[in-house]
Amino acid sequence: MQHIKSKKIEGIIDQIIDQYVYADRSERPWVIGFSGGKDSTVLLTLVWIALQRIREQLPHPFQLKRKVHVVCNDTMVENPILADYVQDVLKKIDEEARNQDLPIFVKRTTPKLEETFWINVIGKGYPVPNNSFRWCTDKLKIRPTSSFLLDQVDEMGEAIVLLGTRYDESATRERSIRKHEVTGRRLSKHKTSPNTYTYAPIKEMMMEEVWYVINAVPSPWGFDNSILFQIYSDASADDYECPTVVTDKKHTSCGQSRFGCWTCTVVKNDKSMNGLVSNGRNWMQPLLDFRNRLVENRNLPENRMDTRRNGQVAINEDGENNGTYNIMYRKEILRDLLTIQKEIQKERPDITLINNQELIAIQVIWNRDLEFDHTVGGIYKEIYGKDISTNNIKALDHTEKRIIREVCENDMGYYNLIDNLISLQETKTLLISKYGLHNDIERRIEKFAMPEKK
Repeated sequence: MQHIKSKKIEGIIDQIIDQYVYADRSERPWVIGFSGGKDSTVLLTLVWIALQRIREQLPHPFQLKRKVHVVCNDTMVENPILADYVQDVLKKIDEEARNQDLPIFVKRTTPKLEETFWINVIGKGYPVPNNSFRWCTDKLKIRPTSSFLLDQVDEMGEAIVLLGTRYDESATRERSIRKHEVTGRRLSKHKTSPNTYTYAPIKEMMMEEVWYVINAVPSPWGFDNSILFQIYSDASADDYECPTVVTDKKHTSCGQSRFGCWTCTVVKNDKSMNGLVSNGRNWMQPLLDFRNRLVENRNLPENRMDTRRNGQVAINEDGENNGTYNIMYRKEILRDLLTIQKEIQKERPDITLINNQELIAIQVIWNRDLEFDHTVGGIYKEIYGKDISTNNIKALDHTEKRIIREVCENDMGYYNLIDNLISLQETKTLLISKYGLHNDIERRIEKFAMPEKK
């Protein structure tokens, strides 16, 4: 049996055992949000050790009936370094949970296709997030995880979410935790999800104790924690706020760098990306530069339309456009993104910054916005020198196009109209909802009949 040289950490494990077996005798599932970062790694480590001890000390089968779901949400724009690491860790967690016969189950969640980062920015023209318009958190993180959580509640009636939050993270985080906790009780009502409770076993752990667990306690699922330590160390080159507890001479001090989306435009300066580049991950420099361009170009009026997505007028006090991105700037972002992806894939072919499904869906949105002059496929071919895989789209074949072109020989405007309408009809199947297709077609015909009308 593994014992840890820390009374405080041993006390947390004992508390987890008590909560799992005695304090709550229901079979309400536990859900652990696992990012692969230091806090969620420590939380899962202590829960895993607790389950091992329950099996050893209380060998009755019914004692491990409660399921523990390890839920990892992939925003599809995660920092590639951590994303690769997390993929390897989740695979090992899943294998070892089965080998050790523990009720731990891995679940990966992703945003719906119509809510991914690139669909919103390049497809719909949403300005990239900032502090006053932070649409990304809800669409990319909260909704996918909440959907899984609701499934568990529907099945079991209630669920308990285990949080890796700690008082020591920040004064703001401590106020948030204390605001929702109930004195003398381990469980608190979830802020937004009905029939859901939260439990924060490591809330009183200090940063040094977190790093002690990562550096000194062998991973119960058999992974090498020094990889995670090195990632943080590389990302914290200019951050000396937090000296860690060292367990051997290889462990230097390590800061509090946070990993998130490589596209994050909410922060002014992405310290973790800068740190990684400074420590030799030079291939990430184009990603950092691209992210900085997104920030610099966000509020330029020449990149914006005079309306928002819902048609509401969006012109600021200076008479400048302040609505969604115009189609030319969206195409510029896409061209820039695909160029970077192609270059990175020469050395790292497994890295995908935007997938083909997103590219096709972006074309669907452009079509429904009546933008036909330039296509996603055309931009893709310009960069890659080949056609994008469009298995989901049945385009007109050459014979059909020739016949229509001949029929419309005297007025090619009619040929373009027919081609546009067929594109609208064919691409409707790529989106979950067909809502609005009829209106799209009417608007396209109206635009053809009265071209001066915007």
